[in-house]
Amino acid sequence: MLQGKRVAFYTLGCKLNFSETSTIGRSFKELGFETVKHTEIADIYVINTCSVTDHADKKCRQAIKKAIKTNPNAFVAVVGCYAQLKPEEIIAIPGVDLVLGANDKFNIQKYIDHLEKKGTGELHPCELASIKDFHFSYSMGDRTRCFLKVQDGCDYFCTYCTIPYARGRSRNTTIKETVTQAEKVAKEGGKEIILTGVNIGDFGKSTNENFLDLIKELDKVKGISRYRISSIEPNLLSNEIIEYVAQSEKFVNHFHLPLQSGSNKVLKLMKRRYDIELFAQRIEKIKSLLPDAFIGVDVIAGSRGESEQDFEEAYSFIKELPISQLHVFPYSERQGTKALEIKEVVPIPERKRRAKRLQILSQKKLRAFYQENLGKTEEVLFESYNDNGKMYGFTRNYIKVEIPFNENLSNELTFTNLQEINENSHVKGVVVDKTHFNLKPILNQNQ
Repeated sequence: MLQGKRVAFYTLGCKLNFSETSTIGRSFKELGFETVKHTEIADIYVINTCSVTDHADKKCRQAIKKAIKTNPNAFVAVVGCYAQLKPEEIIAIPGVDLVLGANDKFNIQKYIDHLEKKGTGELHPCELASIKDFHFSYSMGDRTRCFLKVQDGCDYFCTYCTIPYARGRSRNTTIKETVTQAEKVAKEGGKEIILTGVNIGDFGKSTNENFLDLIKELDKVKGISRYRISSIEPNLLSNEIIEYVAQSEKFVNHFHLPLQSGSNKVLKLMKRRYDIELFAQRIEKIKSLLPDAFIGVDVIAGSRGESEQDFEEAYSFIKELPISQLHVFPYSERQGTKALEIKEVVPIPERKRRAKRLQILSQKKLRAFYQENLGKTEEVLFESYNDNGKMYGFTRNYIKVEIPFNENLSNELTFTNLQEINENSHVKGVVVDKTHFNLKPILNQNQ
């Protein structure tokens, strides 16, 4: 009997993984499982993995071994990108009972009619060509923000990336069905939805629709106060999308664009579908319509073929961009990718040095962006989690704000004055009266 058994989940990687773990978790709840933290004793541990870099693979193996150590008698199941790409590596870890490929992670229940450990684990891989189904996912949990999966897979096959091999071709369901999921989130009390996927700008490829029409229809859903667009390719972020976001009351002034390199030579080696000129145009368009927009940018440091001169040119380009933050990744060789055919290899210490320079640049840009916004009063959506007497939320333009915990403000859009940057790179705020928000502070109920 599975009723009353304890299940723990551990998720690595992107927001898409978190949305999928939440959906898998709801299926366990329907079977009568009690969900506990991954650090607690559980009868089954489900680990949803990432494989974007060697470091991600290493973290996955560490998470698996930690679960086994926490309860050696527990049933251990591993799903996700690492499980799809390198299942043999995982099944070789003593104590792993089940490894599922991309097709089966949402059908995990059919493999756990009992939780008895065996001498050897079960491996259920799947061929890339068979990864065709789209499974809706969304995460809620303790968060007031919901990660809603609207697209999966990728057709781009950039030379450094394994995601198309892990998740298959680009696919989605219809706008109508996606809107139904958003309405479901609203009924469950969600106020903010982050649209997630592997390549969300490609939405509509499998249904003859498009991303712009999707966001127009989502904008009509009652009960949702905010939408954020997660990472979107610069070549797919059209001027029409930017213009729509700029006039929308619900779609917020927050963008995340993968640049990967500020060198056209390196972008060509990566087989990216834009150049730095187009990227700069997208940033300029955003800032012209939404001057206080937060813009996050992904960058890879030290990829194959990136000379010192290429890096310096890329650094100078990025430094001049009016962006808010960088997500920096030292390049990591991925088995089966075309990048391995490029002969010029950047030594690992040099990759780390370049990444460090970009990380320092990111810190400066983020602090400057926060500094520009101090003194403003913004609506913040505070989450319900109590972190040692503090609670956190985000402004529309993605500034993380900290105030003393007040459960009455959980999942509420609250006018908050942004006062100072603290040591954790958050902004300390003071809640103010909604009707006279620039005049009347509200004291915390615990003070």
